[in-house]
Amino acid sequence: MKNNAKILTFLFFLSSICFAQKDDFIELPVPSLDGTESLEKVLSKRRSIRKYSEDSLSLSEISQILWAAQGITQKNEETPSIRLSEHRTAPSAGALYPIELYIAVARVSGLSLGLYQYNPQQHAMIKVLVGDRRADISNAALKQSAIKKAAVNIIITGVYKKTASKYGERAERYVQIESGAVCQNIYLQSYALGLGTVYIGAFKDDSLKATLNIPEEEYPLGIMPIGKIIKEKE
Repeated sequence: MKNNAKILTFLFFLSSICFAQKDDFIELPVPSLDGTESLEKVLSKRRSIRKYSEDSLSLSEISQILWAAQGITQKNEETPSIRLSEHRTAPSAGALYPIELYIAVARVSGLSLGLYQYNPQQHAMIKVLVGDRRADISNAALKQSAIKKAAVNIIITGVYKKTASKYGERAERYVQIESGAVCQNIYLQSYALGLGTVYIGAFKDDSLKATLNIPEEEYPLGIMPIGKIIKEKE
């Protein structure tokens, strides 16, 4: 009986681990490749928006934005080089892809509060921290209010050493250029979904890295709060 009890306890322990891992790994819906807004219209209407409604975002909207920022558009399974085995939505010097994306979730339907990291290869999010991180992010970014009001905040980071392996001292410049391409994709996709965002570059690097537990090799490049646009009263 004691052995049976130990076995049952062990199995329960294993199942609890599995459920925890499952809850921390979020498979995202398949992104749409055919929007309702033309690129020209989205370009003409894009603005920096700092005020958002209290409405929640959907997981489909999050999926679409992350895919637009760093999603994989083509895989070549026959290519022996990992570096050249995929293409993404944003251009990358040498196809080295040094950009990492984190999303601090506050109001997303069906998704618990926390900080998630985007996995482009599996088009999924992996939870790395629990809880609402907006106040901490805002404090690191000189208390900018848009961060606290947003449904989510996307944090863009770069791993310079990935690009430096090929381009040496020019790596920092190339990674920042790539970050700009990612930023624009997020801007345009957000507007196409009826959402607002703004690029925030004013923050204390060390404070932001510490509060989000960003790995030492990654450098924060920007914060993009995102939320539903407040409709004007007719």
